[in-house]
Amino acid sequence: MTPSRTAKTVAHPQAPDDGVPDYVRQLERAASYLPAEQLPLLRRAWEVGAAAHEGQTRKSGEPYITHPVAVAQVLAELGLDVETLIAAILHDTIEDTPLTHAEITEAFGESVAELVDGVTKLDKLHFRDRQEAAAESFRKMLLAMSRDLRVIMIKLADRLHNMRTLGAQSPEARKRIAKETLDIYAPIAQRLGMSLVKSELQDLGFRAMYPWRHAIIDKHIRSQPVMRRESMAQIEAHLSQRLARDGLEHKLVSRVKTPWSIYNKMHGEGKSFDQVMDVFGFRVVVDSVPHCYQALGSVHAQYKPLDARFRDFIAIPKANGYQSLHTVLFGPYGSPIEVQIRTVEMDLIAERGIAAHWTYKYGAQTPNSAQSRAHAWIMELIENQRAAGSSLEFLDNVKVDLFPDEVYLFTPKGKILSLPRSSTALDFAYAVHTDVGNQAVASRVDKKLVPLRTKLASGQSVEIITAKSALPKPQWLEFVVTSKARTAIRHQLKQLEHEDAVQLGHRMLDRALEDLNSSLERLPQQRLEAFLAEHRYPRLEAFLADVALGNWMPTQAAQALTAFAELRAGGHSKHSQEKILINGTERGVVSFANCCQPIPGDDIMGYHTAGKGIVVHRLDCPNVAEFRKSPERWIPIGWDTNVSGDYDASLLIDTENRPGVLAQVAAAVAQSQSNIDRVEYLERDINAALLRFSIQVRDRNHLAEVMRRLRRLGVVNGVRRQ
Repeated sequence: MTPSRTAKTVAHPQAPDDGVPDYVRQLERAASYLPAEQLPLLRRAWEVGAAAHEGQTRKSGEPYITHPVAVAQVLAELGLDVETLIAAILHDTIEDTPLTHAEITEAFGESVAELVDGVTKLDKLHFRDRQEAAAESFRKMLLAMSRDLRVIMIKLADRLHNMRTLGAQSPEARKRIAKETLDIYAPIAQRLGMSLVKSELQDLGFRAMYPWRHAIIDKHIRSQPVMRRESMAQIEAHLSQRLARDGLEHKLVSRVKTPWSIYNKMHGEGKSFDQVMDVFGFRVVVDSVPHCYQALGSVHAQYKPLDARFRDFIAIPKANGYQSLHTVLFGPYGSPIEVQIRTVEMDLIAERGIAAHWTYKYGAQTPNSAQSRAHAWIMELIENQRAAGSSLEFLDNVKVDLFPDEVYLFTPKGKILSLPRSSTALDFAYAVHTDVGNQAVASRVDKKLVPLRTKLASGQSVEIITAKSALPKPQWLEFVVTSKARTAIRHQLKQLEHEDAVQLGHRMLDRALEDLNSSLERLPQQRLEAFLAEHRYPRLEAFLADVALGNWMPTQAAQALTAFAELRAGGHSKHSQEKILINGTERGVVSFANCCQPIPGDDIMGYHTAGKGIVVHRLDCPNVAEFRKSPERWIPIGWDTNVSGDYDASLLIDTENRPGVLAQVAAAVAQSQSNIDRVEYLERDINAALLRFSIQVRDRNHLAEVMRRLRRLGVVNGVRRQ
């Protein structure tokens, strides 16, 4: 939140003795776990920050310094180290005050200055719109996180305090900030295992987005019937008694649902408030992993478990490091009882995630599982952002990757991989390695051969079948879920398109240069380099790709290169009519018109379109007459002898209108080794029907074979190509 600045200096609320405000004393009390020699550093940081922010106020009218000190207190309550707390107090100084990076380094060390710099927003850069600025800011934050995870913890604490004090903002700003919190910051907190922060961010975001809905649900929670409270107490007593009888030292606490979690279940699962609340939740905390499994046996002995509702997140932790045993029991009052069982350390990690590293063993050098997994996740994001086309594309990919639900899968060697729910075999392939994904052709799930688009379920064993000649397909983007797969596919497709564009552009430019009795090889190297420099092309390949994509007409490019003002009189030379042969693999540079759907074997022509490259039409296409008005855009093309791939074609089929006809026609198409994309009824009466089948074929011979098979059917009266 950017502070408002006023000329008036607002006095800090002061304690009577030494002039230290109450809010600073609260921070010092929260940070009392720090070694005694470090506590004075917090007061010194406050003095530096207060001087730097002098004269600045928040929209509520409070001195601005109260905000960064409150952010530091949030982090102190999580048990963070002194460097993080100092950086939190100073986190807005570089951006909003005259204080510099060098001055912070001199006063508190390079580490604190780097943390402050990592949190600094990007107000000084110029973007096309707010959305792009937010995406670029988020990208920079992730880069800073990759160097030091404490950056994101300061950022989350900053957002949390801003959400707690959102009332001073306008209604529009409240909704915008709340939406960003629910879309980005709360999921990041969950991904980093910081459950306490995540829950409060979600609840505050829900209250700001939908104040009436929040108020109604909150009122219902507070006014629970006496009978429910008594039932809860009775179940708690029974479980605790059983655990004690089995000799287990434990802490048993009931879990309270938040308004946001209730609203999500009501909205997402279509349940009523009573249905959501008709579940009792408890957490059992014991001192060791063996005691977790022993406690599981105890609660199952007290109440019978529901079949297929047991999850072991201790053996297979979640991606954010969360570990626990989950079970659901038949309750004595007809309501299910959800029980989570974990150790003290697991409980701390479940609540504080990466922050538990400092809390559980202060000063320890070994990161906990949540921190290790967070590092791995962030490094993967950094790798993905390098391949993303823009900050907005990167942010979109990250949002996809923040899904909390996961499936756990096994490689053939027994390694466990966790992926977002609804992930496919292709997502799994990219999770193993980018090269495995790029060369994937099929997969085996539990030893059965399945397509790459198959969705996976927890516990399955997945093996990816690859081929060195295989390449990613644009259709893959329609079914992959993970950001790593999406980014890798886009990057590879762009690379392949560029290579194809360079080759095709070279051939097109050579044809045009031959018209001028020249060629690329005969052009003086200095003239070529001067031309590229003048038009800001870093390499010849970039210029050739632009020719293929229609951003330069071949004749125009040839004239510019040879310094001719216009084509020589006498029309085209014999070379200009030589056809460029295509084989169907020219991705992104050659496309096939939907109006006439050309396939190998058809007589074709190419029309050069800026930004799209060559669009191929059949010579008998009704739109060709319009294209004759721009002869300079015609490209003579033909089919190469090695054409490959499947091509779209449409058939109009007159059939009898009776049950089973559609199935017979579809079976005949399938027996011809053709894929069916779509079927439509164009006309239909009591006796006859006209169907349009959109299919894929290899060439005209293949299409003729499909049509022959269809004509043999007794229910088909006629077949023609559209």
